[in-house]
Amino acid sequence: MLLIISSHRDDSIHVVLPKLRERGVSLLWWDEADYPGASTLTTSCLDGRWRQVLTYRGERYDLSKVSAVWDRRPDRPSALEVPEPSQRAFAEHTAKIAVTGAYDLMVGARWMPAPPQHAAAVDNKLLHLYRAAELGLTVADTVVTNDPEVLVPLWNRAGGRMITKSLGFHPFTLDGEARHLFTATVPRRRLTGRHRLRHGPAILQPNLPKAYELRVTVVGEQVFAARIDSQTSRLTAVDWRHYDDTKVGYAAYDLPPDIADRCVRLVAGLGLTFGALDFIVTPDGRYVFLELNVNGQWAFVELRTGLPISDAIADWLTSATSGGAAARPDPKDSADAH
Repeated sequence: MLLIISSHRDDSIHVVLPKLRERGVSLLWWDEADYPGASTLTTSCLDGRWRQVLTYRGERYDLSKVSAVWDRRPDRPSALEVPEPSQRAFAEHTAKIAVTGAYDLMVGARWMPAPPQHAAAVDNKLLHLYRAAELGLTVADTVVTNDPEVLVPLWNRAGGRMITKSLGFHPFTLDGEARHLFTATVPRRRLTGRHRLRHGPAILQPNLPKAYELRVTVVGEQVFAARIDSQTSRLTAVDWRHYDDTKVGYAAYDLPPDIADRCVRLVAGLGLTFGALDFIVTPDGRYVFLELNVNGQWAFVELRTGLPISDAIADWLTSATSGGAAARPDPKDSADAH
């Protein structure tokens, strides 16, 4: 059986589901937010025998039957029925420990991109840059610091063309509104506020010239590259995640074999089976690695380019399964699942 762990609002799952059904695989789509309030999970060791049973929507699933797991983007465990906030937080905290332990015991399953604790351990931009450089990929000059005194010398070294970006995503509010930090340039006037850097480390890099950018999606050993003409719009020139669809073009791209091979080796070397990598291609033809997204978005690439990423994901997930027409457990297993 295939287990999909993700939010029920995850549109990427809906892109792959028809492909999985075409392959006749037995599957369960479950979100951690359905636990503990809407499902039960029992892990037991009785008479030397380990069992794990998930009960969800009236059905019982023996997790030892799971051959592959797609850990996409689940919401956190939810115990909304517990009214007192601190008690609810405690219940949700212990629920997270329980599901994490259950995942660790699913030793017979293949994971995409990796078991959650491992994926979290290697989800670090500095580590990705280090490993990429080890593999011979070109990386930009990079400094991560919270030392304000470093900023001006680096800005001068970059000839006044510097960008800054966050080490990772974490939600915050500004003036009561939810905000997200995109890559941003550092103009001269920003140097006067450099003392603020003390309160949080940032990535500092030169603002390299771009001919275009690439999003490279690795699924197992398959590589799908998309060219993003980010420089055709002012809104996407620094960070193409500021979408401007009417001007920015996307197209399938033939990545040089040596670059593609290094991408696969980078993902595999981190113990992952999936990765979304970002590159700059400079006007003189250099491929500059920017970052790796452990569980990055890919459906927009397929939508805009026609690259069969969802087929590759479905193939990888089902290659370890024995099939089955529906996501129903074997009645004998249900009867024995205590």
